[in-house]
Amino acid sequence: MAKKGQHVVRSSSGAWAVKKAGSSKATSTHVTQADAIKAATKIAQNQKTEVYIHGRDGRIRERNSFGNDPHPPKG
Repeated sequence: MAKKGQHVVRSSSGAWAVKKAGSSKATSTHVTQADAIKAATKIAQNQKTEVYIHGRDGRIRERNSFGNDPHPPKG
């Protein structure tokens, strides 16, 4: 997890965890991925960072920016 922001990852217990980039300890754990995404989004909005949503395989499947987006959409 080298990217700055909040990561939603599957924990070893099967729950979904919100982790700050570079941290081995979870900020919070949730039963569903949707609940973890909501929590991570709230933190990212307050800190003006990004949310990285990992799939069950551990790979990033989606990301949302709430800060300085280096590639904002045109229009």
